[in-house]
Amino acid sequence: MKHIKIGAIAILAMTMVNCKEVKKNAADSSTEGLDKSVDQMEASAREMKEDIMGESLTVLMTAKNNSKMKGEITFTQNDDEVVMKAEFTGLEEGSHAIHLHENADCSSNDGKSAGGHWNPVDERHGKWGDEKGYHKGDIGNFEADANGNAMVDFSTDQWCIGCDDDTKNIIGRSVIVHQGSDDFTSQPSGDAGSRVGCASITK
Repeated sequence: MKHIKIGAIAILAMTMVNCKEVKKNAADSSTEGLDKSVDQMEASAREMKEDIMGESLTVLMTAKNNSKMKGEITFTQNDDEVVMKAEFTGLEEGSHAIHLHENADCSSNDGKSAGGHWNPVDERHGKWGDEKGYHKGDIGNFEADANGNAMVDFSTDQWCIGCDDDTKNIIGRSVIVHQGSDDFTSQPSGDAGSRVGCASITK
């Protein structure tokens, strides 16, 4: 009888150990599954955000011609439209021209490494929307306040971020801010003066 009790106790002890192992394995498996679920949820959230907000790209200005300007520009693709929002500091008070130029190259101190205005369909220079013609890079003028600060909001369906249409794709271009304003008449670039800031549009 004693032997039977000892055997029963041993079996019970082994069963308890096995139960603990099963519970531990189940807990580990559950944690792994939870981690995977969290990762999947985060990935889905990122995808949803991209679908809602569209592709976004932010570039920083580099001062040129010994200017003190700084700035940040964000481009966002919303369906068929690209929205450009820019904030600048360190400018002289007054009107300044802003254009997209043909090269994503801001290496030279005078900004001329960026090339001329981005003009993929070979139009004359002019004010954006002019029926006589304008460059795809002819954004226009903006005003800097007495503290040298300025903001620019611009949107168009004639640009895209990274699409296959070379006449619309702004990747590989640059943003140039000029010392003066664009007169929208002088060819080929509006006589806006020296280039005081440059930002390469690259991913």
